[in-house]
Amino acid sequence: MTAQMFFIGFFGLAGVWFGIVVFRTYSMVRSALALLFSQTALGAMFLSMEAEFLGVLQIMMMATEMSIMAIFMVMFMMDPGGLGTMDMTHQKRLSLITGFVSFVAAVLVAVFVDWGPVATSFPDAAQQTVDLGLELLNRSMLIFEMAGVTILTSMIAATAVAIQPVKRKQKQ
Repeated sequence: MTAQMFFIGFFGLAGVWFGIVVFRTYSMVRSALALLFSQTALGAMFLSMEAEFLGVLQIMMMATEMSIMAIFMVMFMMDPGGLGTMDMTHQKRLSLITGFVSFVAAVLVAVFVDWGPVATSFPDAAQQTVDLGLELLNRSMLIFEMAGVTILTSMIAATAVAIQPVKRKQKQ
């Protein structure tokens, strides 16, 4: 067993563990942090598989996204610290059935689908990063720009809604 396989397995198990913790905590902020750790473990898996650009991108995106999510939860939730009793799971029976069916379907697809031949030659990591950058800066650029402007607008609007208006004294 190589060190690379060990780290892929370790970060995979860590990602699954923190994914479970998301639903086992009573705090929305702790849940957001557990989701951050789960997605960071996924980014570490990318790094272990020598997909450096995707690993760093995953970690950076999730750190920003989960930080913003935790801030919004603190602003808008009645009990973001989880000091009261709260159940993070809803429709437990349906969720268990759906999760089990999805798991079985994913295993069946992974095992029985013909994925084609294994790639025998592929560009090195630097060329893959260049190719991905060209893809993002060519035909996908408008989509990313629109998503960025939309997210920024919603952040500004949510902050404006959350701020208490300043009451000014009238001059007499």
